[in-house]
Amino acid sequence: MIILQANELAHAFGADDLFEDVSVTLHAKDRVGLVGPNGVGKTTLLLILAGLLEPTGGSVSRQAELTLGYLRQEAVLTFAGQDNTVYEEMLSVFAGLRAHETRLRELETRMEAGEMGEDVLEEYGRIQTLYEHGGGYDYQHDIKRVLQGLGFAADEWDTPLTHLSGGQKTRVLLGRLLLEKPDLLILDEPTNHLDTSAIEWLEKTLRTWEGTLIIVSHDRYFLDRVVTQVWSMNQFGVKAYKGSYSTYVQQRELEWQHEETLFANEMARLEAELEFIRKNIAGGKTDIAKGKLKRLTRDLVLIEEVGLLGMQGKNWLQIGERVRTLTVNEAAQRIKELPSPTSRMPKLKIKLKPEQRSSRFVLRTKKLRIGYPENSLFDCDDLNLERLDCVALIGPNGSGKSTFLRTILGDIPPLRGKIRLGDGLILGYFAQGHEQLDVNRRVLDEVLAHKPMSPEEARRYLGQYLFRGDDVFKQVGDLSGGERGRLALALLALDEANFLLLDEPTNHLDIPSQEALQAVLEQFDGTIVLVSHDRYLVDRLATQIWELRDQHLHVFDGTYQEFLATKEGGEAIIKTISSKVALPTKEKVLPPVNLDWIEDVVDPLKVTAEDRRARDRRIRELTEQIEETEGWWEQLTFQLARATGARKEALEQERTIAQTELTTLSTELDELMAL
Repeated sequence: MIILQANELAHAFGADDLFEDVSVTLHAKDRVGLVGPNGVGKTTLLLILAGLLEPTGGSVSRQAELTLGYLRQEAVLTFAGQDNTVYEEMLSVFAGLRAHETRLRELETRMEAGEMGEDVLEEYGRIQTLYEHGGGYDYQHDIKRVLQGLGFAADEWDTPLTHLSGGQKTRVLLGRLLLEKPDLLILDEPTNHLDTSAIEWLEKTLRTWEGTLIIVSHDRYFLDRVVTQVWSMNQFGVKAYKGSYSTYVQQRELEWQHEETLFANEMARLEAELEFIRKNIAGGKTDIAKGKLKRLTRDLVLIEEVGLLGMQGKNWLQIGERVRTLTVNEAAQRIKELPSPTSRMPKLKIKLKPEQRSSRFVLRTKKLRIGYPENSLFDCDDLNLERLDCVALIGPNGSGKSTFLRTILGDIPPLRGKIRLGDGLILGYFAQGHEQLDVNRRVLDEVLAHKPMSPEEARRYLGQYLFRGDDVFKQVGDLSGGERGRLALALLALDEANFLLLDEPTNHLDIPSQEALQAVLEQFDGTIVLVSHDRYLVDRLATQIWELRDQHLHVFDGTYQEFLATKEGGEAIIKTISSKVALPTKEKVLPPVNLDWIEDVVDPLKVTAEDRRARDRRIRELTEQIEETEGWWEQLTFQLARATGARKEALEQERTIAQTELTTLSTELDELMAL
């Protein structure tokens, strides 16, 4: 059932077009991830869909009586003028139930006084039914569950909203929206301001969400575990893909490869035609060459009018007008100027190449204690790090992760014990706050100060990090967070280090930039210690996990998925997360729905009605998704029977992805049915 439909949306700021010709359709229970580079207009599109901003073109239709909740990236002004405490704000969601509660108490008092008339009993029964069906016996439990899940300790529940930080207010708004349970919930960067445990809780909650979701997030791991389709937004519009985020990455790569193959083949054909014309236009085959030149002209005009992809299955007669035959030189120039149809966005061209190879032994510690003279942070297991290892250092905010990196660098001495570094090490450090950057310099001057080179070389180098034209003359202090991150990566690459200490390197980067950095780090011929909340990156890179817990650093020798399996006491979650541009080589098996969050507030040994309802909801969702995926697979099979060449190969690869998705969904359904 369609609950929202947008047709040919466009939006502009003054004379500058942000996007145009955006059409999307949203069905009940869809869980959509909206992705795209920074600045493409994702937040603007969300505002338009939510009815909070009028588009400059197009229209949005919504289902009658659709309830809608919207979480902005920052909720600083959301509670302006309100004196509620955190808990009172959550209670405000249930004002109707609390009114029923008050009326029930009043009627009970009257009945205790002997008023047992039919009207009193009838009203009491009616209100009690409304109270029960509305969740009256569960709402305080729900409030407790949500506040604990979002990281609010019990002693914070009585804090006035006016005393909260911007990040805390955003969490309060998210909690209120989860309790309101709107038909359509729109979340703009919901994982901002959440620690890892809160993000994991939110994932589990949204995976069993009864309504419809649209989510914008730079957290690829979060998207991969929550969404069932992806809307990819770029300068050309929005395109929908079925499946998880990883499935979207695979489908997108297949499309790019198909577009590029089609373009290369068409260019080869056009150039071969042009070469024949050149050789024969004044020779014995003049008439044939002139005829080919006319057809070549028509083909070029058609490509320029509708694009290379749009011309498939069409002919020049559909242009509807006569065209002047080009000269040979004009045709050659027009062929040269044909743009590639690929929708690939410009990506960072990061090159992390060590100047030299380090020794096998990189780092060892003995009886190490980290912190400051007035504040001891944690003790360590004895550490042993070898060349090509990648360590993910994880733990709560404020536990000392950044301090540990600076201790390895030698900036902060250990409180106890020893750190020994191997021979031939060149250290490269990426600071979370980009403190290594001089905010008073221009971007170009920052590179020139870091390594001697000519201004022309520096500008070409900065172009690889998407600083183009006048961007290189910006003051560092005027850069956005993402731009500072790209500049810091550019300087890091100049160090040619073989031992990287990376403190939140993907902060502020959009997803294409995250993917580019991940691809480079996967091929890095050195050693890495990585501090990151980006679990997608950690999952792809880590060979060891160093976990800060209870003021101690615990070493786990294994991947992130193995670490999670050990931590949860279950079997490893075998999950193929593929942001590498490559075809899938393994079937992807998603983890089953986990309802462990219920144990936070109820007896973990007792299976509650809420457990059963959540399981039944998920079974219904999986059944619907399996039906949709089967339809997708059957459609691809139908198209395959009529396809040839490169198109057939692309369809076969896409059908493999559909089959993998179908297997994943069926496996999860079987597991739930067996419970």
